[in-house]
Amino acid sequence: MSLFRTLAPVLALAVGFFLGGSIQSSAQQGPLRITISDGVIEPLPFAVPQFIPENGASSDYATQITQVIAADLSGTGLFREIPASAYISRVSNFDAPVAYEDWKAINAQALITGAVSTSGNKIFVKFRLFDVFSGQQMGEGLQFAGTLATWRRMAHKVSDAVYSRITGEGPYFDSRVVFVSESGPKNQRQKRLAVMDYDGANLAYLTDSSSIVLAPRFSPTSNQILFTSYESGFPRIYLMDIGSMRVQALAQQKGTMTFAPRFSPDGRKVVFSLERGGNSDIYQLDIGSGQTRQLTNAPSIETAPSFSPDGSQIVFESDRSGTQQIYVMSAAGGDAVRISGGAGRYSTPVWSPQGDYIAFTKQNAGRFHIGVMRADGSEERLLTASFLDEGPTWAPNGRVIMFTRETAGVGGRPSLFAVDISGRNLRQVMTDGPASDPAWSPLLP
Repeated sequence: MSLFRTLAPVLALAVGFFLGGSIQSSAQQGPLRITISDGVIEPLPFAVPQFIPENGASSDYATQITQVIAADLSGTGLFREIPASAYISRVSNFDAPVAYEDWKAINAQALITGAVSTSGNKIFVKFRLFDVFSGQQMGEGLQFAGTLATWRRMAHKVSDAVYSRITGEGPYFDSRVVFVSESGPKNQRQKRLAVMDYDGANLAYLTDSSSIVLAPRFSPTSNQILFTSYESGFPRIYLMDIGSMRVQALAQQKGTMTFAPRFSPDGRKVVFSLERGGNSDIYQLDIGSGQTRQLTNAPSIETAPSFSPDGSQIVFESDRSGTQQIYVMSAAGGDAVRISGGAGRYSTPVWSPQGDYIAFTKQNAGRFHIGVMRADGSEERLLTASFLDEGPTWAPNGRVIMFTRETAGVGGRPSLFAVDISGRNLRQVMTDGPASDPAWSPLLP
């Protein structure tokens, strides 16, 4: 039996629970039919013995890389690490044959072995993935190379390869998140832009706290960030180059306020909201020429635009019907179609990288939710519920959503949380203090 077939009931259950019905999954041994009866998923047990230091490499790198890989996989909720204390067999040589019976005895269904070597400022990480119960290696072994400073990225790349081989899903661990780092009392909150690895490591601050900043967004190449700043006293959108830290104002028009920017899929255009005389509409800016184009013209508040992955459509929120709802229109503007239809108010829509779903914030009956729906508004599903959940952002593979959750009360503080699109595996993303407005980068090059 292949490892994918072993895992298929787990993965199909996760997908089927989201869809609310049966799911059929193909595997090497033939089709597998899963009927959903509940939302309980048994994670796949895996073992990842400490990677072996080779060619004089420090054992510290080997230990830390192994720990990051284990944390990446366990954090998905689809995998469960078997502790080293349960191991019968020990791995002391990368090329040594695998004692499959020893790993079967502790119910390890997947085994990951690896080695780490260094040369000057370079680090090399190689790994192999084994299906324990079939007694076979899954795919070819791979090696990743980087600088010593990027050892965590090498670990994430191994995790991505393992995750994709077992689940068939796209990778997402080797990515970053830009967000608003907050400090100070709730009524005098200071805010600055910060960026970190998807798991909270390698935190760096991009702005100081001299002015309020909001809504940071990565470019498709992850080397630029759009954001809104109140430096001038009014909201304005800015473009930052992460490498040089150079910042430039965009779409400056006298007597207007601009906010809620987002890149087009090709990175050449920016779609945003422009407010003039109390009315807010959606505009598009060509970054190269600086030319702007108005896309909506309605006596209502139109904001939070987001492109579809193919760049052909834009989803946005509007109160043109009397309450905040979600609409879709052509990227060239024109007539818009309302796609939200449930009770309550909808806001902050954002298209999945795969184009299959739109995530949103919903307020109804005194509660806030993060939800998803199809691009035509069908199959709406609420994934979370709390005092205040808002501002979803998609992982590069479209399987996980990160968002802001704020606790109730005078001392309430915002934090970052993540949840699978099935509504499972809700967890807090650790940050150095209060945090809000996350935006996930594409997979790093």
